[in-house]
Amino acid sequence: MEEEIKEEQAVAAAEDGQTVKSNCGAKTEQFIQILKFTGFSISAGVIQLVSDGILCDWTGWLPWWPAYLISVVLSVIWNFTFNRKFTFRAANNVPLAMGLVVVYYCAFIPVSVLGGDAIAAKLPANLGLLVTFMMMLLNFVTEFLWDKFVVFNSKVTDKIEKLFKKKNKEDKERTDS
Repeated sequence: MEEEIKEEQAVAAAEDGQTVKSNCGAKTEQFIQILKFTGFSISAGVIQLVSDGILCDWTGWLPWWPAYLISVVLSVIWNFTFNRKFTFRAANNVPLAMGLVVVYYCAFIPVSVLGGDAIAAKLPANLGLLVTFMMMLLNFVTEFLWDKFVVFNSKVTDKIEKLFKKKNKEDKERTDS
């Protein structure tokens, strides 16, 4: 029975002009994608920790949350650039993809700043990096899911682009009439 289902899926995919990957090949590809995302996230995390440490803990120039915010922005730019190019190999609309990342961070940053600030207030002053690390772990998991299933998912981004094109066309028709 399972063989028949796989054969039907292969025929349907072939009719659509798609290639069918074996379960093993797809799982290997997903595992490699997770490893790449993890590696780039670690490098972005180093950028975030160093910049946060310099701004908050080591120099005392800024309280926790502004230092955290600046360090997150620096790491997001780094992470987005490398994950778009190497992890997800996405050639889709870069401004749209970056806009979707901004949407994610518009939700994540207030939650992490308020939550992190509340946690940091209960800890000794020199443990700001521990709070930053906790927020980074939360960010790692949620951003991977957002990137994989929204930002770099061509089915989703194509629908969003079509909505914008349709809206622009309707606006143009209204102004022309």
